[in-house]
Amino acid sequence: ALAEAMANRILQAKKAGDTVGGTLVVVARGVPAGLGEPVFDKLQATLAHALWSLPAVKSMELGSGLQGTYMHGSEHNDPWIQTKEGEFETTSNHSGGIQGGISNGSEIVIRLGFKPVSTLLKTQDSVNEAGEPIQLEGRGRHDPCVLPRAVPLVEAMVLLVLADHSLKNNSAQL
Repeated sequence: ALAEAMANRILQAKKAGDTVGGTLVVVARGVPAGLGEPVFDKLQATLAHALWSLPAVKSMELGSGLQGTYMHGSEHNDPWIQTKEGEFETTSNHSGGIQGGISNGSEIVIRLGFKPVSTLLKTQDSVNEAGEPIQLEGRGRHDPCVLPRAVPLVEAMVLLVLADHSLKNNSAQL
């Protein structure tokens, strides 16, 4: 139902000669605890560096993101427990799988906001180099939304960053 609503919104924008942005959530499962650094190579910093380099990205949240700013620390902390199998895990994941710049073994949850494509097929008001009012109209083939094409790019960037941190971790243990 959600995918159908999204597809309909994109098609409506395309028919109107307009574009839409949107939000994409990527979840990395099975990431081992211990990837990242506490200061300069924080895992969330290198993920942000890679993901913000993608065209049209305008926002990024990790875990509870901005919603976490409305919580108390007692609500936002991710308490640790020991399972029956002797493993350690958190009972929540407000941190999005990264604490203090280092993966904690939980799912890494990232939300990215993508802006609408700038080139429209509908007329827009602007000015020319002399400051005179003109009307712009995009030509050619332009996507009405980047989200469908962004999915493999986002997945690849996250995997590259995780692989890089894994290699750094392994080489540090030599």
